[in-house]
Amino acid sequence: MVDAAEAQLSVQGLQAFYGESQVLRGIEFRVGHGEIVALLGRNGAGKTTTIRSIMGMIAERSGSVRFEGRETVGLESDQIARLGISHCPEDRGIFSSLSVGENLELPPVLRAGGLTLAEIYRLFPRLKERSSGAGTKLSGGEQQMLAIARILRTGATLLLLDEPTEGLAPVIVRQIGDIIRSLKARRLTILLVEQNLNFAAMLADRHYVIEDGAVVDELSSEEVSSDVPKLRSYLGV
Repeated sequence: MVDAAEAQLSVQGLQAFYGESQVLRGIEFRVGHGEIVALLGRNGAGKTTTIRSIMGMIAERSGSVRFEGRETVGLESDQIARLGISHCPEDRGIFSSLSVGENLELPPVLRAGGLTLAEIYRLFPRLKERSSGAGTKLSGGEQQMLAIARILRTGATLLLLDEPTEGLAPVIVRQIGDIIRSLKARRLTILLVEQNLNFAAMLADRHYVIEDGAVVDELSSEEVSSDVPKLRSYLGV
């Protein structure tokens, strides 16, 4: 595990509720600067709720979420975003009434370091080709690229990516993997929720396994590669 003093994101004792139902039961993990860390687990284990809780999108939460040393539990999600955290949801959140270019220009630049539109188009040339078309007329893979590209304008240094390969063809999954690697090369930190074990194993430096709202194991990329049966037993695949 990354030392607490070196962690960009430190989550301790995180609990979250939907009404009377407790979903997170003391989640604990850390993410270092420039790392790709994956949260793995079965459907319903609490992975997406963890991401949403970090982003301040779950009203009933407690525990500690420290980003670059600052406590964020108690802050609103817009305040958390201004600290440098950005969220790419599983449903992608593309605005149907806006063009690709308008979708990209919508998020505000919250901190210095956000990519310009020209930089985004160099990173995602397909989006430049389709910039005047409706965002929801893109293919699934192109919509995922748009969803990732859009958050890069904000200046965030920690990206929360929720199921970026969901429903995508293998060739598009490989393209998304290449994009995530390029973001790491830019020293961005990525917390990745992913059901695709092979995809996560290919990209992440470390993996946390979540069961019933708690972290039950931490695995390095080497441990994942050497003990796939153990991880598959966790995931039920």
